[in-house]
Amino acid sequence: MTKTQTIAALAEKTDLAKAQVGRVLEELAKLAYKEAKNKFVVPGIGKLVLVDRKARIGRNPATGESIQIPAKTVVKFRVAKVCKQAVLSK
Repeated sequence: MTKTQTIAALAEKTDLAKAQVGRVLEELAKLAYKEAKNKFVVPGIGKLVLVDRKARIGRNPATGESIQIPAKTVVKFRVAKVCKQAVLSK
């Protein structure tokens, strides 16, 4: 679904205006960005967590040369068990 389709579906289900639903989704996203470092949870869907990646050796695909990839912190989304069961049971 696109953002517009999601907003329209939620507006229809909740009897709210599309503009209101759009603002709620935007604020939810802003809150998720701000709180991701503290494990932001979207109930029933999953959570955003920060994960530390170790430094590793990689390869340049063009030349085959080995390169050092530095350690870094990345954002990951972990899908909730309930969500996995609901999606995969079909």
